[in-house]
Amino acid sequence: MRSTATGLGVFADVLSAEFCALVHDDKFPAALASVTGRDGRIRKYTAGVGDLTTKTKVPVDGQVRIGSNTKTFTAVTVLQLVGEGKIDLDKPIETYLPDLIRGDGIDGRHITVRQLLQHTSGLPNYTVMFKNGVLPYQHTYFEPRELLDLALKQKADFAPGTKWGYSNTNYIVAGLLIEKVTGRPLNEEITHRVIHRIGLRHTYFPNVGDQTIREPHPHGYAHDDPKAPLTDVTEMDPSQGWAAGQIISTPSDINHFFSALLAGKLLPPAQLKEMRTTVPAPELGSGVRYGLGLSSTPLSCGGLAWGHGGDFPGYHTTNAATENGRAATIAVTQLPSSLTQINHLTADLDTALCQ
Repeated sequence: MRSTATGLGVFADVLSAEFCALVHDDKFPAALASVTGRDGRIRKYTAGVGDLTTKTKVPVDGQVRIGSNTKTFTAVTVLQLVGEGKIDLDKPIETYLPDLIRGDGIDGRHITVRQLLQHTSGLPNYTVMFKNGVLPYQHTYFEPRELLDLALKQKADFAPGTKWGYSNTNYIVAGLLIEKVTGRPLNEEITHRVIHRIGLRHTYFPNVGDQTIREPHPHGYAHDDPKAPLTDVTEMDPSQGWAAGQIISTPSDINHFFSALLAGKLLPPAQLKEMRTTVPAPELGSGVRYGLGLSSTPLSCGGLAWGHGGDFPGYHTTNAATENGRAATIAVTQLPSSLTQINHLTADLDTALCQ
């Protein structure tokens, strides 16, 4: 086990110890993080090894697959289009994608754009296809419409607007909406409107067929059977995530993105207010609420942390930022498999934001 921290003082020591625990006690192959403190200083941390075979070091601030943090990028893009008068949050998705959203208890004429972004649409999750494991799909390419079709073969989870229920399908539809309204590919729109706009130098939306991670990165690992050895899934077709989970980034870039978002650098005030108008999301944890692609979590030191977090085979990120400039992102190179692991990651994030 190895742990490093590019920071000074008791705070760095405390978080370094917690990072060692993620590797030693929780058995994650690697952990890496970036923390922007109250003083504006950026501290970066690593623990474990970046490759279980070669035992190479974890790259400081290495690139990882950020999973559902992608949803916030997608939501920002939709809300920019709302601000431009090209999309109405409270219009049915049928307005923009006629005759597309149909199924058992599913009707696009009764699902609004807002409900898609807030996970109150009732659309079932296409990721049910992975219930028996992800390894058979490691190198499989999926068209976005294929993912949607997988969802529409199921019955609606609930009537639109009656409950909150997390579904990746909502953001596949949001991605299709962006492409229909702009006439351009989703990856181009997110790159131009978000990534380049705020100068995220180590963040990108992989092109079709790109299964690699471009810059220095720790390897990611997964297994479908807990009793089986871990499989290296670093190289993987990311299309199963698309608008819901395809982006690659670094902990520092993720912090930059959420801090810039809260500071009003990506959305006009009216759209940022809509994004931060939340409903209870108990599935995500005690006190967690969900807006439009953005969640809020109470901190032990008071106030709220705003972020999202994400899972993609081989990588898990826990992250948030505050209105007074603090931000933290923690990434590990295997998906959590227990509530204990999740609780440790959540507690470490709280420590990073509250010290």
